[in-house]
Amino acid sequence: MAKYFDVHPANPQPRTIASVAADLRAGSLVAYPTDSCFALGCLLGNREGLQRIRAIRDLDERHHFTLVCQDFAQLGRFAHVENTAFRAIKAATPGPYTFILRATSEVPRQLPHPRRKTVGVRIPEHPVALALLEELGEPLVSSTLLLPGEEEPLTQGWEIKERLDHLVDAVIDSGDCGTRPTTVVDYSSGEPEIIRKGAGDPDRFL
Repeated sequence: MAKYFDVHPANPQPRTIASVAADLRAGSLVAYPTDSCFALGCLLGNREGLQRIRAIRDLDERHHFTLVCQDFAQLGRFAHVENTAFRAIKAATPGPYTFILRATSEVPRQLPHPRRKTVGVRIPEHPVALALLEELGEPLVSSTLLLPGEEEPLTQGWEIKERLDHLVDAVIDSGDCGTRPTTVVDYSSGEPEIIRKGAGDPDRFL
């Protein structure tokens, strides 16, 4: 049975955030809110957590997981940000964008795209997600909480708890955070390519 954490959306309780972070360090898989919609997340190196996300979402090995980072400095540890992309990415973060970039050696081998050696990275603009990332001091490996066969992600914490009670270890509920996933921009070739139009305005990259 999943733990249920009711967290203030603007001023998340430090003790609660610390408790969730401890669970993540112990190997938990958590459903948590972001500035676009709910996501499933676990820590780097948690292979079982990655497989559980794949099973919940029915994903194949080619799926791009996203490293959700606390800030731009942390993002730069895990992805190569070329000079041509630096200014545009920096201006769009934090925000509802995911960027596909070449992975650095800091990224575990099982995480990057198997052929392209790329990884998705993003910095959310959500107080709860940022508080959790700050407490952890490392990124969360994440994927949008979109269930197989459904057109929109789950957006209510109580419903996530009800439907995924035996599939995740914890649910953080801070209210509705929307149903539009991030806009995905692929910078792996040096030039921006819009892969998915979502919550972030894609025109700034066209």
